[in-house]
Amino acid sequence: MAWQIQCTASPPPLPSFSPFTLKSTSSISLPLPLPLTRSSRFRSTHAPSPRPIAASFSAVESTTSTDGLGNSKTPLLEVKGLTAVISETKQEILKGVDLVVHHGEIHAIMGKNGSGKSTFSKVLVGHPDYEVTGGDVVFKGENLLDMEPEERSLAGLFMSFQSPVEIPGVNNIDFLHMAYNARRKKLGEPELGPLEFYAYIYPKLDLVNMKTDFLNRNVNEGFSGGERKRNEILQLAVLGADLAILDEIDSGLDVDALRDVAKAVNGLLTPTNSVLMITHYRRLLEVIKPTFIHIMENGRIIKTGDSSLAKVLEEKGYTAISAA
Repeated sequence: MAWQIQCTASPPPLPSFSPFTLKSTSSISLPLPLPLTRSSRFRSTHAPSPRPIAASFSAVESTTSTDGLGNSKTPLLEVKGLTAVISETKQEILKGVDLVVHHGEIHAIMGKNGSGKSTFSKVLVGHPDYEVTGGDVVFKGENLLDMEPEERSLAGLFMSFQSPVEIPGVNNIDFLHMAYNARRKKLGEPELGPLEFYAYIYPKLDLVNMKTDFLNRNVNEGFSGGERKRNEILQLAVLGADLAILDEIDSGLDVDALRDVAKAVNGLLTPTNSVLMITHYRRLLEVIKPTFIHIMENGRIIKTGDSSLAKVLEEKGYTAISAA
């Protein structure tokens, strides 16, 4: 199937692949594009319960719902009472976050600076700067807090950071090839060779409005802000994550770049995957329509609603939400 795509699309000459004995990749500890160290540095003071995961929510109302046709909907992500502190200072940032994301949904989290939005996203992917002190997080039926950061990635969790890091000496196509094969291996699927992978990735370049020469450039090195964000979405397109966490993906983008990024994200949505967006601005929500908007304040989600919440924020500010 992949080779047929290459033939019909008639891509330009192949970019240069290294022979995949990449010495420069020794500095990368994760098989997916998350700029984190291994979780030997990720300290959690929240001891996992020895009980089965299903029992961890036995004391709360079940979040399994129906789609209006009588079909049950099992959550993709379920967060209950999540608390976390900064590892070094022990300052508490998350003070009991509750959130449920079902398959096919788009959730947006908004809030003032310092409300805990970015901390929440980083805790979900296992960032070493934070310690989980309480609560439960279940992703695809498994205890997310028990997983290493790279295991979370391989399980289908993807995060696009506000400021994507550079990886000197590693070009895009090698990096994406290794990340994609790591995920295929996790899923029990055969790895793709260089030619097969190029046939797979080539059609996705159009999705993010990127030229093929980006594949030969080092990861994010010398990229503009818009190019970095497009590159992040290209990674998402290649990896096919179940849940994409987009942390201020609209930050620093001009109108054209925002349109390209939004078009790509919308093009990747299916009934089975979901998006969790963090943003300050209504303009992103006008091009990527959320199913729900959550308002975060002082480490908690204090209000949930539809897209009309963003209009209230724009017209009256967060004071109107806090006072409601």
